[in-house]
Amino acid sequence: MKRGGIYLFVAIVFGGSFSYSEGPESYIAPINPKASEEAINLYRFIQDVQGEYILSGQHNFVGKGSEYTEQLEALTGKSPVVWGADFSFTAKGDKAMEFQHAGPANLPAIDVEGVREVVEKLEELGLEWPPPPEMFPELEFLDITIEDARESTIEEAKRRHAMGHIITLMWHGCYPTDAYPCDGLSVWAEGNLPSDEEWNELVTDGTELNEAWKVGMDVIAVYLKELRDDNIPVLWRPYHEMNGEWFWWGHKKGEDGFKRLWLMTYDYLTNHHELNNLIWVWNANAPRGLPGERGIPYEDYFPGAEYVDVLACDVYRNDYKQSHHDQLVALAEGKPLALGEVGEMPSLEVLKEQPQWTWMMTWGWILFFSNEAEFIKELYDSEQVLTLDEISAGEAGRYSVLGAK
Repeated sequence: MKRGGIYLFVAIVFGGSFSYSEGPESYIAPINPKASEEAINLYRFIQDVQGEYILSGQHNFVGKGSEYTEQLEALTGKSPVVWGADFSFTAKGDKAMEFQHAGPANLPAIDVEGVREVVEKLEELGLEWPPPPEMFPELEFLDITIEDARESTIEEAKRRHAMGHIITLMWHGCYPTDAYPCDGLSVWAEGNLPSDEEWNELVTDGTELNEAWKVGMDVIAVYLKELRDDNIPVLWRPYHEMNGEWFWWGHKKGEDGFKRLWLMTYDYLTNHHELNNLIWVWNANAPRGLPGERGIPYEDYFPGAEYVDVLACDVYRNDYKQSHHDQLVALAEGKPLALGEVGEMPSLEVLKEQPQWTWMMTWGWILFFSNEAEFIKELYDSEQVLTLDEISAGEAGRYSVLGAK
């Protein structure tokens, strides 16, 4: 897309009304005017939940089935509504350990107690994460390809959807010039943050860098189409935490920054690949000044409410500032909000003060690293938090809450 033409395609591909009515209720329509019936119905349900409940959710790592969802089920006797996963990457070399927290395809699950011991040791030494390699045992690399890991994740998504779960997917995506599959060093921005010139080439249609970016999108579209062809809607949250400084797609402000990448991604997956089963989740990091987790204010990276279906943020270290919620409310123009990733789950008091969150998704192994078992059970038993047994999944994605809790 040539620079001068981007706003022309926006007027075309985001066309149509932004709301519609059915009976006494009025709903906001998905940004994709060709959204599938299942996507429309899922989006309606998300809107129905907002302000009343929050859907429970759990992230699982690529190629590892429902490992953490199953651990939650064993603890609580209930299943989270939202099932999440990542198309991910592989890890290799001396720095592979630094990416284990994100669940690369070829690394085993983190030993939570082992990590806890390392963190305590770092605190004793006055050091910060990541620890030196000698503080961790030698990594065991799994004999699995990223392709096989992704395919098994899609099969698990299909299985979980058939059980009534809502599916959300993301991708720690490779830098466009790197071969696929890529290493974690290609995803994180260390030595890999594009210059302004490279960024402009990336978001200009037909350039060498732009064509390389399309190759990556083509790789992921194959898996999303499997879900589309099975009529499975997806809460799709590409390029998360763009207002941070750690991913290659981050820290690019303004009209020519992340906004252009977002619009370009939507256009390519929607119009070229016809992925009409996607609900588009713009997922920032909660703005904060914590070391290594600095998040710039949302508005510097927000493409506009007319270009997103759901606004989400990631909250770690129990940093549930009221402003993180209220600033999204101000940007959303009535559209749903979500907690795209959390470390510590929000307390019942937080949920009372921040009622617009529609779902939360605890990140992988952090489920038990940052949350006490009794607190998790209390939350899953609460009136505010919906679990799978408390919703009905009808035909064509017509979800509903089963009576009053």
